[in-house]
Amino acid sequence: MEEQQNQETHRKNWHDRHYKHLLIIPLVLLLFSLVYLGIFHSKNNDFFYKDISLTGGTSVTIYEKLNIEDLNSFLEGELSEVNLRKISDLISGEQVAIVVETTAESNEAREVLENYLGYELTEENSSFEFTGSSLSNAFYRQLIIALFVAFVFMAIVIFIIFKTPVPSGAVVLAAFADIIMTLVTVNILGIKMSSAGIISLLMLIGYSVDTDILLTNRVLRRHEGTLNEKLMGSVKTGLTMTLTSLVAVTVALLVVKSFSETLNQIFTILLIGLIFDMLNTWITNVSILKWYVERKK
Repeated sequence: MEEQQNQETHRKNWHDRHYKHLLIIPLVLLLFSLVYLGIFHSKNNDFFYKDISLTGGTSVTIYEKLNIEDLNSFLEGELSEVNLRKISDLISGEQVAIVVETTAESNEAREVLENYLGYELTEENSSFEFTGSSLSNAFYRQLIIALFVAFVFMAIVIFIIFKTPVPSGAVVLAAFADIIMTLVTVNILGIKMSSAGIISLLMLIGYSVDTDILLTNRVLRRHEGTLNEKLMGSVKTGLTMTLTSLVAVTVALLVVKSFSETLNQIFTILLIGLIFDMLNTWITNVSILKWYVERKK
């Protein structure tokens, strides 16, 4: 029992000495992310890759078993910005269809695909969806505005709840860092963001803020216990919440990966965001809060 107490004391003393140094890690990552996004925007005129739901184009679903590699090789020189993915049966894992996405017009895509297949594409063996670029751009702008407004209102509510600039700013900073770092990771992985991806960023704001509010509320408004005891209690509760969400998201991702691109992207972005949330909450926010409380005392 005494040995366990000594280990706990040593751990707390280590954090007391080094928590300011730990803050360097997420700050360097955030700085790298901002620089990366700046360079990315200068090259691509946007902050992430967009799929046809945001740029406009044609999506064709062919209800046949086709070789993706052969079809992709054929389409590379025939259609612009082609993306292929297969749809599999949930239980057997067997391929049941293939989805072809391209920025080309619907008629052009149909003609090229029929030349490859050697037969006519009808409503029985395929489905076509075309989205115009003007409609996609308008939808994209609305989603970005919704994301921005949600973040601003979240920040306003946080400042109203805690009424102090440093703890409130730490919560907002952590949520901002989660979104920025997640975007950078999505770009590095080459994922093309769809409307579902932007919606998952909206969900990520909620996931990010709840653990930060838990932490800040316990540290500032609970009077029993020392600062380290309140921090440790918050860490145990918050990590349990986040790890539970991570397990649920990971299982869902494994289930839907082969048959739903929309859900696959939502769960992938949430998984990445939750991992960064642990970093930004339990290092960034904890360090800023501890610094603030000690200076205030």
